Amino acid sequence: MGTGAGRAFPALLIVALVVALSGCSAFDQNQQATPAAPERNTLRVGVGNPIESAPLRMAVADGSFTAGGLKVELIEQANAGDGLAKLAAGDLDVAFGSDVDLFKAAGNGVALQLQGEAYTAGTDTMALVTLPDSAYSTPTAKRSPTIAVDALDGLGTLTSRSVLATAGVDVNRIRFTQRGADEMMSTLRDGEADAAWLVEPQITMAQQEFGAKVLADTARGATLEFPVSAYAANAVFAQANPRTMALFRALLGQAQQKAADPAIVRQALPSFAGISANTAALVSLGSYPSSLSGVRLQRVADLMHGAGVLKQRLDVQALLPAP
Repeated sequence: MGTGAGRAFPALLIVALVVALSGCSAFDQNQQATPAAPERNTLRVGVGNPIESAPLRMAVADGSFTAGGLKVELIEQANAGDGLAKLAAGDLDVAFGSDVDLFKAAGNGVALQLQGEAYTAGTDTMALVTLPDSAYSTPTAKRSPTIAVDALDGLGTLTSRSVLATAGVDVNRIRFTQRGADEMMSTLRDGEADAAWLVEPQITMAQQEFGAKVLADTARGATLEFPVSAYAANAVFAQANPRTMALFRALLGQAQQKAADPAIVRQALPSFAGISANTAALVSLGSYPSSLSGVRLQRVADLMHGAGVLKQRLDVQALLPAP
């Protein structure tokens, strides 16, 4: 009897331990199944070029962000400088901007953390255009062309230099003049520039209204499928709100994936881009990356460094959120 009881006790002890450990495991799994809530449930996000920021606008409009647990308040930016200024003043949580402008700011010591890529250039989404009666019919037709751009040392300057250099133009002889988007065609008409750098939907609108011609697609060669714009937060803000920013990136990625269908984007554009359905059907569209790629974005920083826009090489990977 004593021996049987002695054997039964260890067996019962083992069963009890297994049950207890199983209970702990189930408890741990339940604990892990409930992730911590984001630090904030609302974000103020800047938006710019309607085509480049189309996925975000569409997802906010159809309630995708709200359904995902994050209310996004969209704030229109006059330009990238306006977005960065609002970010610094605390009037925005996330700013939209061209990669060139964001990297210039980072190179000047502004602490930024990228939250998503907005847009990558496609065929004829950014181009040098001329008027139909212009004598500037090929990139090499003028030895010292004057090019109107929206910003000196901006994306237009960099990509124009690149495509004209590939065509055989001496980049040191190119002259750039800064003009607003609404001044480009009058600048060409008045002879103040030989060509103007435009992006969509301005390219299609210039073709419709003025019969403008594409002199050179600036998304070719070294700038083929070139990263154009992104969303960035103040690094301190992003580090203080990691779960909120992770949720924003996840929902933005879903929105970007939905925009992979050009028909969906074209159908939505008239509601926020100020263009007709006919123009929306004709615009050239690039692509909308669903995740951040340091390798892809490094192309922009390296082109900027090579052109002297960045004095020192910028490591874009350092601007990305930690895994």
